[in-house]
Amino acid sequence: MDLAHSPRVQGLVDQLEAFMDREILPRASIWREAALEGQYPDFIREVQDKAKREGLWNLAIPNLPMDAPGERLTNTEFAPLAEIMGRFMGSPKAFNCHAPDVPNIIMLADAASSDQRRLWLDPLLNGDIQSAFAMTEPSVASSDATNIQTRIKKDGDDFVVSGRKWYISGAKTASFHMVMGITDDDAAPSRRQSVVIVPADSPGVRLIRPTPFLGFSEPGAPAWEIAFEDVRVPARNLLGEMGDGFRLGQVRLGPARVHHCMRAIGHCETLIQLMQMRARERTAFGKNIDEYDTTQHMIARSRIEIDQARLLTWSCAWVLDQEGFKAARQQVSMIKVAVAEVYQRIADRALQIFGAMGGSDDTPIRDAFSWARALRIFDGPDEVHLRQIYRLEPKPSEPLAASPQILKSPA
Repeated sequence: MDLAHSPRVQGLVDQLEAFMDREILPRASIWREAALEGQYPDFIREVQDKAKREGLWNLAIPNLPMDAPGERLTNTEFAPLAEIMGRFMGSPKAFNCHAPDVPNIIMLADAASSDQRRLWLDPLLNGDIQSAFAMTEPSVASSDATNIQTRIKKDGDDFVVSGRKWYISGAKTASFHMVMGITDDDAAPSRRQSVVIVPADSPGVRLIRPTPFLGFSEPGAPAWEIAFEDVRVPARNLLGEMGDGFRLGQVRLGPARVHHCMRAIGHCETLIQLMQMRARERTAFGKNIDEYDTTQHMIARSRIEIDQARLLTWSCAWVLDQEGFKAARQQVSMIKVAVAEVYQRIADRALQIFGAMGGSDDTPIRDAFSWARALRIFDGPDEVHLRQIYRLEPKPSEPLAASPQILKSPA
């Protein structure tokens, strides 16, 4: 098995690491101060322009339209790059490789009309606007899309959207929302939902409140609760066909899950570096704490778990590239559960090694702890993915009693 990067990918890895060292990490404190306010730093456009000039743009979108700016990479090729970007929260924005815009771009690339592409997809690919995907609702278990209560009703040449969404990433700064709602109660469960594009300045779109998770807001794209109060949009804003909502959600959520896992592994690498630095400088009872077995075991277990998670994620990316999302459903669910659990355990160890400082705004550990816990819920909670993994597990073709070769017969 050859796990080495191709010369092309290794060149991008080296280029990206140099860019991070030169353009982002020296200003990390300013970047993080802006992130704590749910914003990007003032210099973000300057950094984006440099990334675009250097060819480090739109690296996360394997099915780019042919005239779109950016490098076309497979999921396997993008994996190590996503990890580098994930080492510092917020930095994927510099390369137009951030959520929620990347999965939204993938969904638009799948189904957008020529007009929708011109109005929404092309500006997203250029980094000129931001977007939001409005699916999750406060009153239902949104992991089951058939529960969605938002209504999208046809009225002449328009659709009227009515409902409430929450934990919608980037809702405040989005130029438009892609809203999932029910268009046909009588259709089959997977054909009841549709997606319409709602410009953010449409009458009836109302921001209610920010919805941070355990006090954490995504850098530059904080989540909000938002109401759609009889919002009227033209019928041409329907994305795809009527009843395509569930399918489009899967088109979007598959890559989103994989990219979240890739970035989380990168942030775990940052956490393990911070643990080592803190353990070498912190003294307790006359010794540096890196001399204690407990600390050494924490870091050693973190290294084992990071490398396991990375290999599982690379394997998933390879199956995606070779056979598509349908064939990789079990692997996607596996990394969604495994990486989130690893991320949370490593964040917890980092917090323990840092002590009280780890829970303050002085380090990214607090953010990692909150985000890791969130990752076990959004894009499908652990329980849903474990159920999926079980259902896709190959079942024995014959009863256990018919397989005496693997059982010791009773005396």
